[in-house]
Amino acid sequence: MTATRPADFTRPGTSILARIPQHDATQLTRGGNQALIVLDEQVYQLRITRAGKLILTK
Repeated sequence: MTATRPADFTRPGTSILARIPQHDATQLTRGGNQALIVLDEQVYQLRITRAGKLILTK
């Protein structure tokens, strides 16, 4: 499997990506830099770094 660069994706609307839910990280964190996400009773922490990157940890 080869990696696909974001620039190689077509814009959502006519592609399969249009069917994937999209969430704004700043809305998930309510304008802050952290949010908790629960999956099957496991809690994960989503952080937005100072550099604008996302980190998801268990």
